[in-house]
Amino acid sequence: MRERIGAFVEAPRIQRFITALIVLNAISLGLETSPEVRARIGDILVVIDWVVLTTFVVEIVMKLFAKRLEFFKSGWNVFDFIVVSIALVPAAGPFYILRALRILRVLRLISMVPQMRRVVQALVTAIPGLLSIVALISLIFYISAVLATNLFGSVFQEWFGTIGASMYSLFQIMTLESWSMGIVRPVMKVYPYAWVFFVPFIMVTSFAVINLFIGVIVDAMQTVQEERVEEVHADARHIEDKLKNVETELAELRRMLREQR
Repeated sequence: MRERIGAFVEAPRIQRFITALIVLNAISLGLETSPEVRARIGDILVVIDWVVLTTFVVEIVMKLFAKRLEFFKSGWNVFDFIVVSIALVPAAGPFYILRALRILRVLRLISMVPQMRRVVQALVTAIPGLLSIVALISLIFYISAVLATNLFGSVFQEWFGTIGASMYSLFQIMTLESWSMGIVRPVMKVYPYAWVFFVPFIMVTSFAVINLFIGVIVDAMQTVQEERVEEVHADARHIEDKLKNVETELAELRRMLREQR
C-alpha cells in the first residue's frame, strides 16, 4: 500500500501536475497585488489559492505516509515541508504579515526542477570558498574604511565621517553606482590625488575579488556536474553488470537444457 502511494505521488505525470500548480500559484499571487484584479476576480484567486494549498498538503501527507521518517532524510523534502507548513499558519491577527509569505510556495519549483536543484547544490558546495572570499573582502573593506575616514572624513562627514559611513560609501563605489560623479569627483576637487586611493580599491574589489566569487561558483557547478556524470556512469555499469549476470544465467539454463536432452 505504502509503496503504491509512494510510486503514485512520485510519478512523472504527478510531478508535472504539481509543477504546473506552482506556476499557476505564482501567477495568482502576483495578480493579488493588483487592487483592480482583486476587485474583478478576487473570488477566483481565493479558490485557486485554496486548491493549490490543499493539493500541496495532500502531496506532503502522501509522501509522509509512504516514506515515514525516511521522508525527512531528503533535504528537498524538508524544504517542501517547511514551505507548505508556513502557508498553513493562520494569516490573521498578529500573524497577518505571514500572508505575504505565501509567495514562498513558488520556491518549491526549485525542488521540482532537476536543473534548479543542481544549481542550488552547486551554491551549497561553494559556501566554504565563498566564506573565505567574504572574509577577505571584509578585511579589505575595513582597512579601506579606516583609511578613507582618516583621509577624507574631516571634509566629507556624510560619506566618510565614520567607519560605518565610509564602508557604506565604499560599497557604493564597489558596485559602481554613481561612484565617479556622485562621490569620487567631488572628493577629488578637495583632494586631487584621491584617485590614488579609489582606483586601486575599485580594481581590487569590483574586478578581482568579485570575479573570485564567480570562479568559486563556476568551479562548484562543474564539480556537481562531474558528480552527476559519475552517477550516471555508475548506474550504467550497474545495469551492464546485471545484464551480464542475466546472460550468464541464460547460458547456464541453455547448457542444462541441452544436457537433459
